[in-house]
Parts: sequence; C-alpha cells; structure tokens
Amino acid sequence: MRKRITMFIAMILAAASLANAQEIVVKGVIRDQQNQTLPGASVLVKGTQAGTVTDVDGNYSIGVPNGEAVLVVSFIGYETKEIAVGNQTQIDVILGGDLKTLNEVVVIGYGTQKRGDVTTSIASVNTKDIEERPILQAAQALQGKAAGVQVTQPSGKPGAALSIRVRGATSVQAGNEPLYVVDGVPTMDTRDLNVNDIESIQVLKDASSAAIYGARASNGVVIVTTKRGKANQSQVNFSAYYGFSNMAKQIDVLNPQQYADLMNEMGNDVTVGSETTDWNKEVFTTGHNQNYQLNFSGGTDKNRYFVSGAITQDKGIIQPASYRRYSFRMNLDNEIKSWFKLTTNISYSNARIRDVKDNNNAGRNAVVLGALGAPPTMGVYSQDSIRGTIFSTNPLKAGWDNPLAAMFGPTQSAKDNRIFGNVAGDFTVAKGLVYRSNFGIDFMNHANDYYLDPYRTTEGWGANGSTHGLGNATRSNSFTYLWENTLNYEKKWDKHEFSALAGTTVQKNNWNNSYMAGRDFPSDGLVKTINAANEITDAYTEQSEWFLNSYLGRLMYNFDSRYLITANFRADGSSKLAKGNQWGFFPSVSAGWRISAEPFMQDVNFITDLKLRGGWGQNGNQEGLANYASYGLNTYTRRTPTVPPSGPAVTGPAYAPNPDLRWETTTQTNIGIDLSMLQGRLTFTADAYLKKTNDLLLNVPLPNTSGYSYMPRNSGKLENKGLEFVLSSINFDKSDFQWTTDFNIAFNRNKITELQLSKVYRYADVEGRSDQIIILQEGASLGTFYGYISDGVNPETGDMIYRDVNEDGSFSPSDRTILGSAQPKFTYGMNNNLTFKNISVSFLFQGSQGNKAFNASRLETEGMYDSKNQSTEVLRRWQKAGDITDIPRATDGNVNNSLISSRFIEDASFLRMKSTTISYAFSKSFAEKIKLGRASVYVTAQNLFTLTKYKGFDPEVNAFTSSGATLGIDYGTYPVSRAFVAGLNVSF
Repeated sequence: MRKRITMFIAMILAAASLANAQEIVVKGVIRDQQNQTLPGASVLVKGTQAGTVTDVDGNYSIGVPNGEAVLVVSFIGYETKEIAVGNQTQIDVILGGDLKTLNEVVVIGYGTQKRGDVTTSIASVNTKDIEERPILQAAQALQGKAAGVQVTQPSGKPGAALSIRVRGATSVQAGNEPLYVVDGVPTMDTRDLNVNDIESIQVLKDASSAAIYGARASNGVVIVTTKRGKANQSQVNFSAYYGFSNMAKQIDVLNPQQYADLMNEMGNDVTVGSETTDWNKEVFTTGHNQNYQLNFSGGTDKNRYFVSGAITQDKGIIQPASYRRYSFRMNLDNEIKSWFKLTTNISYSNARIRDVKDNNNAGRNAVVLGALGAPPTMGVYSQDSIRGTIFSTNPLKAGWDNPLAAMFGPTQSAKDNRIFGNVAGDFTVAKGLVYRSNFGIDFMNHANDYYLDPYRTTEGWGANGSTHGLGNATRSNSFTYLWENTLNYEKKWDKHEFSALAGTTVQKNNWNNSYMAGRDFPSDGLVKTINAANEITDAYTEQSEWFLNSYLGRLMYNFDSRYLITANFRADGSSKLAKGNQWGFFPSVSAGWRISAEPFMQDVNFITDLKLRGGWGQNGNQEGLANYASYGLNTYTRRTPTVPPSGPAVTGPAYAPNPDLRWETTTQTNIGIDLSMLQGRLTFTADAYLKKTNDLLLNVPLPNTSGYSYMPRNSGKLENKGLEFVLSSINFDKSDFQWTTDFNIAFNRNKITELQLSKVYRYADVEGRSDQIIILQEGASLGTFYGYISDGVNPETGDMIYRDVNEDGSFSPSDRTILGSAQPKFTYGMNNNLTFKNISVSFLFQGSQGNKAFNASRLETEGMYDSKNQSTEVLRRWQKAGDITDIPRATDGNVNNSLISSRFIEDASFLRMKSTTISYAFSKSFAEKIKLGRASVYVTAQNLFTLTKYKGFDPEVNAFTSSGATLGIDYGTYPVSRAFVAGLNVSF
C-alpha cells in the first residue's frame, strides 16, 4: 500500500515537473505601423487568465505553455491580433489601425452599405449625446454636427420647427426643407418623433446618394433609424431630466423718466405717475422643461421587441407658450419562417402647443415688440366703468393693449394626434434574392381652438362692445399611405460584390379641413368653444389630395473594396402636374477608388485608408408644389338664398392656370476624398460640389388687364457651389483618459443665375412700411437685402443722410440698392468629448460667419416716430445742432429717419456654445449593488453663451419662413433661450 502511495506521489511530481518544463517565456515589443512602441498594450494567453501589459517602451514578457498556445494582442484604437506561439520565444507585433468604422454598416436609401464602400456624400451623426441633452426634435441632433447641413432655430417658441438647409437653398417657392425617411417611411415633419428612440441619423447630401428618392430629394434626405431589440439581451431603460430656461440676452429700454422726456420732446404731454411697469420683467420669465422616458427591449433570435413611452414638456420664457407631448413606440422583428421575416414599426404621439403672437409690432399686439414698446408709465391693469378690470392700453394710442393682453387675453391651444409607422415583410425567394413589401401610414388629426376675452382686451371688446369676444375653431385630418415593393439581389464571389435593386412605390395623401369663426360670446366666460358664439362670421371647408407613383432601380458593384461603382434611377409621376409634365426622371452615378488598397501604397504606413470618390445626379422638388399648382381653382362665396335656389357665387382663380408647369430639377456634381491616418486616430473628409437648379418655380406677376394677379411658372435658374471639410481625431486614448474632437466647416455660394419674364421679385413686408426688404434678381443670392444706404446723421438737422446712389442730384426710391445678404460665407461646428475614469465632459460649438441680418425690430425700438417705448440706444439721439451721433432726432409721425436702409443691416456672424455636458457614470459594482445594470447622472447647459456683434436677441431668428428668399429678418421674433438641465439614465 505504501509503495502505491509513493508511486502515485512520484507520478504527480513528475507530471508537474514535465508541465513546468513545457512552459516557455515569450518576449517581444508591440509597435504600431509607424514603428512607435505601444505602452499599455494587452497580451493575453487565449483561453486562460494569464496575461500582461507592455511597459513604457512597449516590451512584454509572458510565460506560456509550449505547443498550442495563442497570444491575443490588443490596444484601444488598434486591431486585435492573435499569434500562434509554437516554439517561438521572441515575438514582435505590429498592430494596424482598427478599421471597424470602415466595416460598420450605414443606412442608405432602400438598403444598407459598408461605410468603407460608400461612394457618395453621406454624413453620419453620432446620436450618443442625445441622452444627455434636452433635445425635443430630431433636427436638433444635427446642429453643428454635419458639414454642409445648416440647422437654424428661427424661433425659440416651444414646439416651433427648425430650419434645415443641406448645401444651401435650392428653391424660392417650392420648399427647401429636406425629406425625412423614418424607418422607411418618408415624411416632412419629425417634430412628433421621440428623439430618445433614434438609433442613427444619416444625411444624404449629394444627388448621387439621394437620387433614389427622385422627385423629393433636391433638398437632401435625412434617414432616421429607430432602436430595435437585441436577441437574448433583455433590458429596461429609464431616463429623466428637468431643467429651467431663461433669456440669453436682454434688450434694455427707457425707464419711466427717460420715456417721459422723449415723449415730451416729441410734443406729447407725459408725466411719471405713481404707477409704472418694467415690462421686460412682466413678459420674460423663467421657463421649465422636463422629460421622462421608459423603454423595454429584448427577445430571442426569432422574435425581438423594443417598446418605449415618453412624456415631454417645455414651458417657454414667455407665458403661456408651451409644448407638451406624449409618445409611444413599438418596434417588432419576427422571423415567421426561415424565409419570411416581418418588421413592424408603429408610433403614436399626442402633442399640445400653446402659442403667443410674435413676428409683428406692438400696434398689432404682438408680445415681444409689445414688451419693448409698451410705455413704462402705465400699469398692467386699469378700470373701465363698463368692462371692469381690463388690460391697460397705451394712453397715447387708442386700441394698443399692453403685451400681457397678447399673452393672457386669448385662450388657445392646438392639439395633434399622430399615428406613424409601417409593416414590412421580407421574403427570401432564393439565395441572395429578397423581395420586400412595405406598407406605411402617416395619419394626423389636428384641432385648434381660439377664444379672445370679450372684456379685458380691446380687440375682444370691439367698438362700443360690438364684438363681445372672438373665437374660431379649426379641424383637419391628413392621411398618407405608402406601398412599396422591391426586389433586392446580392452576390459575392472571389473579390467581387454585386447587388441590384428594383421596385415600385405608390404614395397618396388625402387632407380635409374645416374652419369656423364667430363672435358675441356669453358674458360669464364659462364656455369658450365656438358653439357658444351667438354669431358665426365665417365658415368654410377644404379638401385636397395628391398621388405619387414611382419606379426605382439601383446597381452596385465593387472589386475587392478597391473599385466601387453605383448607379441609381428613379421615375416619378405626380398628380400635382398636368398631363404631359407629370413624369420626371432622375438618374445618378457615383464611383470610388480605394487608393490605399493599391500595391504601390503598401509601404505608406501612416495612411490607414484613402478613398477618392465622385458622383453626378439629378433630383426633383415635389414637396413645395401646391396640390393643384397646374390647375385654376374656383372660389365659392355664399350669398342670400333665393327661390328657386341660385347656388353660391363663383369666383375664378386669382392666378392663371399653367398646364406647362414642370418639376424643379437640381443637377449636382460631387467630388470627395476620405482619408484615415495613424491607425484611424485621424480621419479627414473633403467634398466639393456644384448644384444647379433649373425650371425654378416662381409666381410671375401679370398685368391687371389679364384678369389674374400672377401665374405659377418655371421661370429661373439657381446655383449653389461649395466646399466641405470634416476632421476627426482621437487625441488621447488611454485606459483612464480619452479625448476626441470632431470639427467640420462648410463654404457655400448661392446665386440666382437667370430670371425670365419678371427680372425682379420683392418679398417680406414689414407692417406699416411700403417697401419690401428682400429682392430677387440675377446675380444676387437668396436672402439679399435691398434698401437705402445710410451715411449717418446730419449734425445740423438731426435727420438721416441717405446716399444718392444713382447720382441724379436727388433722393428717391431709385437710390435703393443691394445692402448685403443673409447667406453665410461659411458655417462650422466643433464637438469635444473627454472622459477621465467615470467622468465625461462634452462641449459643442456652432458658428456662422459672414451672414447679415435685417434687424427690423429696431425700426420699432429706435424709430422715435410714435408713442412706443424705445431702447436705451436712443439716449444718444440728436437733440441740438452740432450733435455728432448715429441716432437721428425724434420725429413724431414721420418715419423718414427709419426707412429700410443699411442702418438696420447688421453683422449676424456668431460663435455659440451650443451645449456643454458633464456626466458621471457610476461603477458597475455600485450599480449592481443597487440592482441596476448601469447608472449615470449629468448636467447640461444649452446655448450657454453666444459671441456676436448682433444687437437683437439672437442672430439666428427669422420672422419669415414661408419663402426660401426671406432669410435673416428679425421682427419681434420669439427669442431663443438658455437652458440648464439635470438628468439621469439607468438600466435594469
């Protein structure tokens, strides 16, 4: 027995000795492709816990079992390599750049493609920071993030839409907003989309990438993909934030005594009594915004789900303006059979918007200019012997209510219910051949109710109480369906890849609207709906529809990811155009050459990837066309019934029908280069493009003898050309500290190259002025300002000096000339992300340079021609002969010193700290202790500061957004606010 035990122990010792004898020590150095050592690189023995890291000189030493051992060498930002050891004791390793970004899949029109094989100009926007910013609209995620994509916020009003220009404006009247495609369903409005549901955003900027959408793509395409469940990864996520907002900038106005002095100087008898009001404090307040979201995701290999719900509320800095939205989403992926997959995306939103009147002057009871112009020498309320407590009115101007009447006199709210989504079935017909049928809907129910107080407001009371309250109600429904059928074939062999797409799509919209207005409401004010009006003053109904039928195709081929080519074609037929012009044809072609894959580049180690690409294509503009633009529409007017009935009066169309109306067609050529260096630590993209729009749609004025006021006509040409640059860098990438920077800059030149028939068009009326601000003429850009040149103030008379431009010895309207343009010379953005252990800091800068703005608000706040209060700028006004100043004398009832002129044209260039965020991610061990998968908290400041010479509230605002020509006009527009937010994100 003892011998057996001794023998057993000896065998164990021998085995241990043999195992120890079979272990060898492997040494080496880890370098990158530039022969620089990599300290901190990880070296592991595959399948074991054994491992080490390289020292400061990139050296490592590790014991491995002799024979079948495999080393796994990795470093952040570089590829991971596996090396079989064998009998080697010295293994030096060179790590190349991590090319995951080249292999990641991006969404393109009707499909996906590896980023490295893209031959067109596509901007991908990182949406990771959406969770840590108070973003309400998808368009906000694009601000400052994509070169050539200019996102402006023309109004700070809660729920107001943002304006997006992809490589400049291409139209005057047919719309300039891009087409959105959300999970395969096209739409023009994404305000109801919950941004926390977004997985990715791709912007198709050039014609060759967007041509697959044909007649709807001349302004670019924004493809939005929402989140989906992942197999065997069940997760519950909750996020919330709460914040407040305030005025980013204040415009100072005269105090009561300064106002009284000005009025008395103008010949009005004004004294400062016991009741005064600071209207800035009464009108501008602290806003509040909050958001709560909960989502569930997970599933199996065959059935996956993503379900989310969110509550969003934004109360503005001017009461009662607010936006409240409830949203729900359900995305499902089901593999019914191995050859049949079903995808479902459905969302519902309920939004409510409360509005306040802006973009007008104090005389029209608009709130912003009302706050600046209300006399500080009056109180908020006054007493009337008949009406009781009313909002006070300007004592020098009958009927001018104070700004609180514009805020709290009306009871108004707009409610929208929207169902948006699609169901798509993918049938695998044969290997590589997939047939997809996609059916989508977009249903919107809109209701708006308005009621104006019958007593406290001048307009609600009417002359001698004749109005006794005003009210109206609007109800509309819009239903759009989409049915697409496509066949996609993919084939790979050796180094070849080929795919072909063909399909048809139909889309139809039906819209109806009803409107009713009335007055003379009950005195108790309890019922504020239109059914309580004693007199119906106006009522009508409307209905319209449009239909789009399309055929599309695409061929894609690449050899070894080295030589790449893509060709698209789409034919669109639209009901909006007359027979003979209904069809448009939109081809495109693009090609790419991966230079870095050529043999002669193999020794150029610092270049990781280098690709040259070029493309050409044509797009159309369907969205801005009126549904019956080619046809004349009669108007029906009610008249007193007769016996027998005679029917309504019929009035012919105000415009001349034009059966020859055609598409606006934009042709674009693009050349670009994509460069990745230093193992992907530095990437650079450059693009040059030329966009030419033909058959520009314009409403051409007709002589009075024609019986029509204008004719919609293809009557011009427009050009945009520009350069775009994007630079991304990984500045530091250590285990405890990472820092990345993304910078983009874009230059665009916009020019009208041809106008037919009418050579000059004028836009943008300012209330009370006969002159329009914007001019359209050959050689000028959209958004060109037109007026007189101001040469200062005459020190002897105090009047403005206007330049005699035509040198005829007199001052007349013929002296008006071009004063500048709202088009920027370039726009830019820079985003930085820094992470130290569990703390992350990010800050986004956004800027615009070279653009002008017409500060029409200063016509009111520096005009000194009536009883409105003025800004403190007028304290420098001319008062006596010999005064040297740039502010003219006060002239009651005379606007000659405040004509539309260069005096009010300002440099609107700006640099804005768009957002900055500090977040803290709790450690995994701590999160697990409180039963969480992960947890983080953050604070964000939005619009923290803006560096600009512009004197108004904000250089981005625009009072007129209906036309592509009217840019950069500030006329008492609701200002953009500064927000501070705290939030948290947790996962279970």
